Amino acid sequence: MEEMKKGLIHLYCGDGKGKTTAAVGLAVRCAGGGGKVLFYQFLKDGTSGEISVLKKIDGVDVVDGYREIKFSKFMTDNEITEAKKYYSSEFSKIVDIIFEKNYDLLVLDEITHAVNNKYVSIYEVIKFLEIKPFGLEVVLTGRNPHKRFCELADYVSEVLKIKHPFDLGIKSRKFIEK
Repeated sequence: MEEMKKGLIHLYCGDGKGKTTAAVGLAVRCAGGGGKVLFYQFLKDGTSGEISVLKKIDGVDVVDGYREIKFSKFMTDNEITEAKKYYSSEFSKIVDIIFEKNYDLLVLDEITHAVNNKYVSIYEVIKFLEIKPFGLEVVLTGRNPHKRFCELADYVSEVLKIKHPFDLGIKSRKFIEK
């Protein structure tokens, strides 16, 4: 039996394209090596190409998220309140799953945005990161991470946008951004 190793915390942040792609790559690497992955996306509707592929990979469990999410700037006060209730509950559910089952990797995609918009409590996420199972590797992604995430992370990788077609009015494209 292989010696138990401490799971580390990864933070993929920045305003550039590729944070989720990096997290998906690590999830595939983990599953491909025989590991078990739990993958959750905050503030995304679960219809992107990477989710459909991850659901087909043995060893990867994808927890479906909110299907009717909008950008927060387009939400009504009632929708914001509902999103907070929903994502707070979802985070609690994910924590319960992690402590009930034996996972090697947890991906919390767009957790920084969920925290920044107060859909999920920064204190709850920090508490989890401090008491997570010893061998669990955790990936956090998103823009503008809370400074505590940077302090707790063992890896911090920033994806910097130099240029992006969106700036020219080109919308997200199937197979590339969706």
